[in-house]
Amino acid sequence: MTTVYCTEGGARLDMFLTDETEFTRSHIKKLIDGGRVLIGGVQAFKAGQIVKTGDEVAFDDEAETCDIVPENIPLDVVYEDGEIAVINKQRGLVVHPGAGNHTGTLVSALMYRYGDRLSTAGGAARAGIVHRLDKDTTGLMIIAKTDAAHARLGEQFAAHTVKKLYRAVTDGQMNEAGTVDAPIGRDRKNRLKMAVVSDGRRAVTKYKVLERFEKHCYAEFELCTGRTHQIRVHCAYLRHPIACDALYGGSRLGADGQLLHSYRLAFYHPQDGRRLEFTAEEPPDFRAVLIGLRNKTSTGK
Repeated sequence: MTTVYCTEGGARLDMFLTDETEFTRSHIKKLIDGGRVLIGGVQAFKAGQIVKTGDEVAFDDEAETCDIVPENIPLDVVYEDGEIAVINKQRGLVVHPGAGNHTGTLVSALMYRYGDRLSTAGGAARAGIVHRLDKDTTGLMIIAKTDAAHARLGEQFAAHTVKKLYRAVTDGQMNEAGTVDAPIGRDRKNRLKMAVVSDGRRAVTKYKVLERFEKHCYAEFELCTGRTHQIRVHCAYLRHPIACDALYGGSRLGADGQLLHSYRLAFYHPQDGRRLEFTAEEPPDFRAVLIGLRNKTSTGK
C-alpha cells in the first residue's frame, strides 16, 4: 500500500489521487472500483467521495510494486537523529520509483544508507518519503525514519505549520512582491504537465524579488499549499517561467534542469516538539548562473 496525506480537503477522491500520482483518472477509478483505495483505513467505494484535510489515503497498485534495490548514491545529509533526517537533494535524482524509474532513486539511496530504519507508512516504494521534490529541483527534504515520525510530520504538512522557502531564477521582470492564488490541476493536453485550470485544487504561492538582472530575476517563493509543480506552474502562469525549465518554457541559461532550489525548511521535531530550521545554499550550477548574470549586469554586456 502507498499512502498520501491530504493537506487541503474538498477535492473528489479521484481528482485528489490523479493530482498526487502519475496515474490517469480512469486508472484511479479502476483502483477505487476494485476496492484498492482506503481512506483512513476504510475502503472507499466512490470516485466522487470528498477527501478531507488530514485524511490518509492509501492505494494498492501493481504498477507500484517493485523490489527496491539499495544503491550507493551519495547523499548530502544536513541533519539526522533516530526519528528523522534532513537531506539536501541533488539535481537529477527522482524521489521514488515510478513509471520508467525503478532504480537510481532517492528511495534506493536511503535504503542503502539506512536499510530497514525508515518509515514504511507511505509504502515500501516510498520508504522514508514524507514529501517530494521534482527530479531536477534541488534542496532540502525531510525523511522519516519511523512510522510515528511520518504520521506527525504528515499532520504538520496538513496543518501548514511546515515553512518551505524556495529560491529560483525566473525569466523577465516580475513584480517586486505578490501572491498567486490560482487553482492547479493536470494539463488537459499533456499529462506530464500541470496547469492553472478552473476546476483544479486551490494553490497559493507568495513571492518576492531578491535581485534583478537585465532579462531575469532572482526570487524567493513561499509555498502556502503543496501542489505538484506548484511554483513552476505559477511562474509560467505569470509569464515568468523558471529559467532552464524545459517543461514549462523557461529560457536556457546553462543548467541541466530548472533553477529552483528548496532553500529553507522549518518544522517541529516529531518526537520532542522542538522547532527546527535548516538552510542550504544553491548548487554549483545555480550559483554559476547567478554569477554570470551579475557579471553581465555590472559590465552592461
